[in-house]
Amino acid sequence: MAEEKRSGRGAVEAYEWLKVLVVALIAVILIFTFVGRITPVVGDSMYPTLHSGDVMLVRDLGYTDPQPGDIVVLTKEFDAAEGPIVKRVIAVGGQTVEIDYDAGTVTVDGQVLDEPYINEVMATPWYGGLTSVTVPEGSIFVMGDNRNHSNDSRDVTLGTVDVRYLLGKAELICFPFQHMGRIG
Repeated sequence: MAEEKRSGRGAVEAYEWLKVLVVALIAVILIFTFVGRITPVVGDSMYPTLHSGDVMLVRDLGYTDPQPGDIVVLTKEFDAAEGPIVKRVIAVGGQTVEIDYDAGTVTVDGQVLDEPYINEVMATPWYGGLTSVTVPEGSIFVMGDNRNHSNDSRDVTLGTVDVRYLLGKAELICFPFQHMGRIG
């Protein structure tokens, strides 16, 4: 009789654990579907801000108004990339971007950007690169922080990116633990 109670109690306990796991799984799925997602960094185009292999939390819920300086994940495929790409927003709709490769500067609406996050002085990219563009409304102009190793909006095959291609804003590095922290 005591053995039946113990096996019955074990079955009830296993059922309770199963319910907890199912609820947790549903919560994780709902969070990643409606709030954000986990996305890996592939490549060195955002170095030193992000490293290849970093795993980020990307917020998509409520992220509808990208701002210059935001680090975003895009789904627009182009010649140099397949799958999600990570870049920094340089300009938004209506702004004009001027790139001076000789001086290594990026100017938005007549203001040279202060970019302490870039890896090294920018050279003319192998693909030629745009030197001037006015960003259409509903689009963004993006660049990598590692400018000499980044295919970005300077590449005409990507160009300015319609905001409908945004997956979201990169908020947090989750892994590896030595890089863990807010992105910005």
